[in-house]
Amino acid sequence: MRLSVVILPTPRWSEARLHWTHAEGFGLHAGYTYDHLSWRSFRDKAWFNMVPSLVAAASVTSTIRLGPLVTTPNFRHPLVLAKDLLALDDVSNGRTIVGVGSGGTGFDATVLGHEAWSADERHRRFEEFTRALDQLLREQTSTLDGPFYPVVDSRQVPGPVQLPRPPIILSALGPKSLALAAEVADGWVSFGSATPSRDRSTEEEVALQVAKLDEELDRQGRAASSMQRLLLDFEGGEEPLASFDSFIDWAGRYHALGFDELVVHWPVADSPYDYDRAVFERVATEGHAQIAGWD
Repeated sequence: MRLSVVILPTPRWSEARLHWTHAEGFGLHAGYTYDHLSWRSFRDKAWFNMVPSLVAAASVTSTIRLGPLVTTPNFRHPLVLAKDLLALDDVSNGRTIVGVGSGGTGFDATVLGHEAWSADERHRRFEEFTRALDQLLREQTSTLDGPFYPVVDSRQVPGPVQLPRPPIILSALGPKSLALAAEVADGWVSFGSATPSRDRSTEEEVALQVAKLDEELDRQGRAASSMQRLLLDFEGGEEPLASFDSFIDWAGRYHALGFDELVVHWPVADSPYDYDRAVFERVATEGHAQIAGWD
């Protein structure tokens, strides 16, 4: 079982570079960041952009994998994004992972001036965006005729280091998104549940998602083992970094559900991720080594 980390793009690079190099020094599998223009309680605080942050991280590391978790249609066109990700894959020498999601509904979802999308339009954009990104990362020339993201005779030369393209990890909770993940993606990320039930725990909600994903994989003729499975510590009220024992218990429960990668947050003072740094470092070293043996 692998352990990865989200490093928020909040500090200036003189500080942030140490987070990325320390994450690699801990031996973590991947370092991710969120693709937002500003986000939640950080709205009036420092927040740098995803692509240059990851390219900078690639320039000071050599083994840790890197990518957005997740990028979304909220303020991206898939062709421009694909070109950025191809550059990241080149600079990192093939270490890019492409996390993709439908996008949040917070204040930065409409910062470019468009009206908030309905749930139906959000999913239709998400589906077209994901399929377009899948194609654009594979091809050196493309023409796409989708209603939202048309592309006319584009060039993606010389293409990615990773062939046929960097892995796409799809964030999916509901049936339609899980079906899309089973069809297109190399991996799936759950962050618990955006609408937790009073009758079910976060673990029970995720177990239902796992069952639906396996059903969709079977429908696509894919083995369940063909899908990488990530759990992001984000929603649901669980606190895996409250203590070392809490992390081991959390990791064990989701390992039993078939997850092969866990993603926690680098501590950030005065934020929802204001964790005890000593606990985090113990998790990143001793805890990481312990769960790696579960494979």
